[in-house]
Amino acid sequence: MAKVLVVACLLCLAGIPVLAQPNEIVHAPTDVKPGSITYEEIAYPYPVHFLPLTLYGQDVRLAYMDVPPAGQANGRTAVLFHGMNFGGFYFSGPIDLLRKEGFRVIVPDQIGFGRSSKPIIPYNFNDMAHNSRKLLESLGVTKAVIIGHSMGGMLAARFAASYPDNTERVVIYNPIGLTDARYQQPWHMADEGYKHYMEASHDQLYQQYSATIHRYFPTPGSWKPEYEQYIRILYTPSLSSDWPRFAMVRAIIQQMPYLDPVVYDWAKIKVKALVLGGDKDTPDFAERAKHIAETIPGAELALLPGLGHVPHIQAPEVFNAALLKFLREDVAPSPTHTAFTSR
Repeated sequence: MAKVLVVACLLCLAGIPVLAQPNEIVHAPTDVKPGSITYEEIAYPYPVHFLPLTLYGQDVRLAYMDVPPAGQANGRTAVLFHGMNFGGFYFSGPIDLLRKEGFRVIVPDQIGFGRSSKPIIPYNFNDMAHNSRKLLESLGVTKAVIIGHSMGGMLAARFAASYPDNTERVVIYNPIGLTDARYQQPWHMADEGYKHYMEASHDQLYQQYSATIHRYFPTPGSWKPEYEQYIRILYTPSLSSDWPRFAMVRAIIQQMPYLDPVVYDWAKIKVKALVLGGDKDTPDFAERAKHIAETIPGAELALLPGLGHVPHIQAPEVFNAALLKFLREDVAPSPTHTAFTSR
């Protein structure tokens, strides 16, 4: 059990508090087959394309979906940044919402996630923002609405602060990294996380992932059987022969909120901004979200009552209404952007 607790501490370090399931032992299901660390067997809602990159001397591929608007285009592009325990596959609802609104929708899997390459490199939000901007450049997009969930909320803040000319507006959605953890928690080496990943049993790993996903739906009665798929998605790579590589990548990635806080980026965001999230995400989420909105000049705050970490899955109609309200505000007709401006 101590091994699992250390992995849990690493998740907490990443800003993802993990709660054990009371009075319940969760065993790994026996019908789960080994899964690719590049999520080949995971269904994505739209075709996946790849952008070749070279990072730290390694040739890698950035996976992404590029979905055209449904019906009349509004000349705008929206970019969705996923969370730490997901890839672009869980954004099917927001993609369809946005494309029906007339948006072109671009959804990258960041390097180290989803169908993108899994190199062992020093992961950070500056590289992720740069790679995302390079993707937009390759697709001829000059400016986009940036929407980031969970870890993607941290990335959205870094992108908006770093590339204001390429950010139409930004939505920081149920972000993690709400404080600078360097002054609150001790440092843990990636080798520690890797060791405990590798030494944990299948039951221990599955129970840990189960606790993580259950935490995203904290209110009584909010859990649904179909959410089990997200536990399995996290678990299946641990059965792969490539698990040692992925375990190290995960151990490094989970250091990012500690090593690369974005709390100092918020005040630097000069574009129209919305801080959005379920008010039951964590015990202090509502308070922290209010602080973020107060720190970003002119930002709006939309707290969704009774919802947890992934409102677009838990209550899509509530999430959709809040997001569209913000995206429709103060919008002047504009032509589709085709060129990309240098910074």
